[in-house]
Amino acid sequence: MKKIYLFLTIAAVLSLSSCNLDINDDPNYPSSSDVTPDLVFPAAENAVAAAVGDAMFNYSGFFAQYFEQRPEANQYNNEAELNIDESTNLFDRCYRTLYAGALADIKNVMDRTENKSDLFACTVLRAYAFQILVDNLDQVPYTEALQGSANTNPVWDKGEDVYKGVLAEIDAAEAALEGDPMTLTDPLLNKSVSQWRGFANALRLRMYLRLIDGGINASEYQSKAVALVNADNFFSGNVAWDVYSNAEGQYNPWYDVARALGTKNHVASYPIVSYYMATNDPRIEYAIMKNDAGEYVGQIPGAKTVYKSWGVDWKNKDVSAIDYAPASSAPIYFFTQSELQFLIAETQLRWGNKAAAKAAYEAGVAADFASRGMSAGSFLNGNRVNWDAQASDGDRLNLIYMQKWAALFYRDHMEAWSEVRRTDVPTTCAASARQVFEDPTVYSAGQMIVPALNYIQAGGLCKRVPYPSTARQLNKNTPAAKLLSDRVFWDAK
Repeated sequence: MKKIYLFLTIAAVLSLSSCNLDINDDPNYPSSSDVTPDLVFPAAENAVAAAVGDAMFNYSGFFAQYFEQRPEANQYNNEAELNIDESTNLFDRCYRTLYAGALADIKNVMDRTENKSDLFACTVLRAYAFQILVDNLDQVPYTEALQGSANTNPVWDKGEDVYKGVLAEIDAAEAALEGDPMTLTDPLLNKSVSQWRGFANALRLRMYLRLIDGGINASEYQSKAVALVNADNFFSGNVAWDVYSNAEGQYNPWYDVARALGTKNHVASYPIVSYYMATNDPRIEYAIMKNDAGEYVGQIPGAKTVYKSWGVDWKNKDVSAIDYAPASSAPIYFFTQSELQFLIAETQLRWGNKAAAKAAYEAGVAADFASRGMSAGSFLNGNRVNWDAQASDGDRLNLIYMQKWAALFYRDHMEAWSEVRRTDVPTTCAASARQVFEDPTVYSAGQMIVPALNYIQAGGLCKRVPYPSTARQLNKNTPAAKLLSDRVFWDAK
């Protein structure tokens, strides 16, 4: 049965009796003293979910080359063709939601409680919010952020320093735990301190690997990653905001936007379709539809408006549309069990136990199949995905990365895009989009393709998003504008 804490929380806040408020207060917007921390915390969780699961899920789906813009619609041409700068306001809503919503609410709770378990959960959620901010922008306000009118122009800290800062915050908050139960309303992890510890450890592992591959104190973070994996104290299930249902007013937010637009805008991209087909992966049926000819056909990235110049009258009927139905009540994933297992497999393969790496790899595949109500069955026996069929550890590492990319489709697009940037897997095809179209033999299934029509200033694929225009307008310390090709600190390759 779907949880409806989100809606109950909103209703509780809005129904606070006006007899407890000052006559000059708006009863629909009670002051912070009238809203107890146990009601504020789920609002913070919801705000994080709203950022990750709506706009971020959408544009990252294009950047990870899961999505393309449908041929006879135009909503997301900019995302498909990387025609994005600060004026596009791609990240503005996410930025406001995370800072003015989630992080402000978390600070509100932390300022009003002394419960160590509540403070630990707040710290972990805060770390996750800052992690995704850094992964989009690199530099973000951190040390001087959230001071309100006391500091309206906070400095922007380096992404590396923000990562180190939130990791230190988690360490301190965990060390301070005293065994007291959580008191906050917590739809995300149901007040389980052990699950919050597991989530914290998964975040640590994710960030450690990015610091390592970014060349930041690599030996130190390698030791920490290995110790985490050996301790095996992670969350069970998924860390997911699972409050939606297939009913008016309760839809998953990304689905609700797609539904409200009234036009199907998303089709499957050539890379994800080609990889699913090459590996005989039944997950292609989960959210990708056959075209009118009964075939799975992905659209070449950025090619929607240039197919005609290539001699093709490309129409909606020719390409595989994305099936929106599975998203209607889908949870928003903060961390999937599948991704966690793939990170464990990577750590074990690079610095640990090869047998344990294989077990984690297979567990990662199985966990993703299970999340879709499917069984991996004999899938892992296929030569292209079978662990033992790989010729070298390099091939096995590549397989972990490829299957993680395959598993994050329609699950966590932000992490998929980040992991593509960190690992450079899938690799980028050396041939142009047009060359792939004219001669598919120059392409290896699953490779990324530089968009056919590509407005990115320095070519290639998207490596970051622009700074929000609202930050540029309101904060004089906002750094100079960046190109989409400018890498975040951990994307050192």
